Amino acid sequence: MASANSNSQFGTSFSPALGFRFLLLAVLSILLLVIDNRENHLDAVRKTIGAAVYPLRIVVDAPVSAWRWLDETTDSRSQLQLDKSRLSTERLLTQAKLQRYAALEAENARLRTMLEATARVRERVRVAEIMSVSSDPFRHVLVIDKGTRDNVYDGQAVIDAEGIIGQIIEAGVLSSQAMLISDPGHDLPVEVNRNGLRTIARGTGEFDRLDLPFLPNNADIEPGDLLVTSGRGGAFPAGYPVAIVESVTRIPQEPFAAVTATPAAALNQVREVMLIWPSDLHDQDVEPAAESEDDVGTEDAVDAGAESGTDTGEDEANE
Repeated sequence: MASANSNSQFGTSFSPALGFRFLLLAVLSILLLVIDNRENHLDAVRKTIGAAVYPLRIVVDAPVSAWRWLDETTDSRSQLQLDKSRLSTERLLTQAKLQRYAALEAENARLRTMLEATARVRERVRVAEIMSVSSDPFRHVLVIDKGTRDNVYDGQAVIDAEGIIGQIIEAGVLSSQAMLISDPGHDLPVEVNRNGLRTIARGTGEFDRLDLPFLPNNADIEPGDLLVTSGRGGAFPAGYPVAIVESVTRIPQEPFAAVTATPAAALNQVREVMLIWPSDLHDQDVEPAAESEDDVGTEDAVDAGAESGTDTGEDEANE
């Protein structure tokens, strides 16, 4: 009973004091709100308290800010690495496509040039692609994808958009071998376009040089003269560009001048060639093959071998 009475007395004495303090604080808070709302007297106090508490806020927020910065930095670095890898891959793919486009553009330009050259040719021509090149450094021989099935014959002239390339030396059924005019074993009857002087252009084994070994010292030939096919020998139609005279050296002690020429065609850069069937050859032993989409011209092809232009010798030069 004594303890119960003491608790009752303590509770009775404590409750009014707590309620009074709560009421006092509530009235004070309302009063401060009204004063601050009307005249803003507590603004300086808030600023002072905020300035005093700011360092504490920094200290409390530091671990969270540090963690957030570390997480963002790690994510940003990983994302940058992924973006770099992706962009590098895209750049390589783009460069590969650009290289292919450049190759296609160059091929398109070559084919357009060849088509324009075909339009200027009187004879029937047909485009052929090069399948392989001889690995023998002393033999300049190409293999093309046309053969006797396409009425290709031994000795047939081969040209490109710039001029004479060579001639067929072995016609197979589906493919043929062509010897370039730069081959050491190839002789080609030519004439100087300026004055009609006839001679022989001989291969030297170099793609960018031909020799004219049978011109006397008093021959009317000069650097820059255009050499064209003379039509002699029957293999090459007359009038096709062969080479440009590069140098003329007259040696008094020798019967012949040293004359060199540069082929009109880039013999070591050829990818497509054209086969020529002369329009003045009408007698053939077999019927011509049906023209395909890449045939150009209206004249019929011949399958009879024309006389080769190789190894014509000094007799032609002395005419």
